[in-house]
Amino acid sequence: MSRPHDMGGRFGDGPVVPTADGFSPYDAGWHRTALGLTLAAGGLGAWTIDASRAARERLPDYGSLGYYEKWIAALADLLAERDLVSRDELRAGDAEPAPLSPRALTADRVPGVLARGTPYARPGDTPVFAPGDQVRTRALPQNAFVAEGHIRLPAYAAGKTGRVILSHGPHVFPDRNAHGLGEGPEPLYTVAFRAADLWAEPEHPGDEVTLDLWESYLSAA
Repeated sequence: MSRPHDMGGRFGDGPVVPTADGFSPYDAGWHRTALGLTLAAGGLGAWTIDASRAARERLPDYGSLGYYEKWIAALADLLAERDLVSRDELRAGDAEPAPLSPRALTADRVPGVLARGTPYARPGDTPVFAPGDQVRTRALPQNAFVAEGHIRLPAYAAGKTGRVILSHGPHVFPDRNAHGLGEGPEPLYTVAFRAADLWAEPEHPGDEVTLDLWESYLSAA
């Protein structure tokens, strides 16, 4: 069974409707608040970006939630799981004030923090593959460490043959990092796939889809 967010090539979800000109990413006032809360809470260092992605994808009502509703629902779960707030406080919509964390993302620090980003390159093993190599992805898009765990190999690209076009060197491995199993860096590649090799009836068979994939997802083709 595919993960709820793994929608590539799936039937029955309706058409993708292009957004009209003048689109704003914040259709409602609380969307900005949702973004700000998520960034501020992430700045506390209680979880990783991979853990936050995993929290969103495991929401039981994922399909019925809007974009920022997913962010807020996952944030609530993360805060409760790390004992930063209680479930009772979330239900009440109120909590006792706590001392400000020394890691608090104050307004004056926001521009610098966002500009720096968070590099995920790490020292690690020499890449096995090089640009131009033909590779085949793992047949089953499943986390090898945690049952039903986070994985960055989409189901539509499982068991497919592609071509390495970039080698990025070792990067934090999300399959481990999302579940508190350490960073476990692995070589990361950009792999190109022909649309005709991914989809049963591609509109443009000659198009390419590129994916960033970790080495343990791949074998020589």
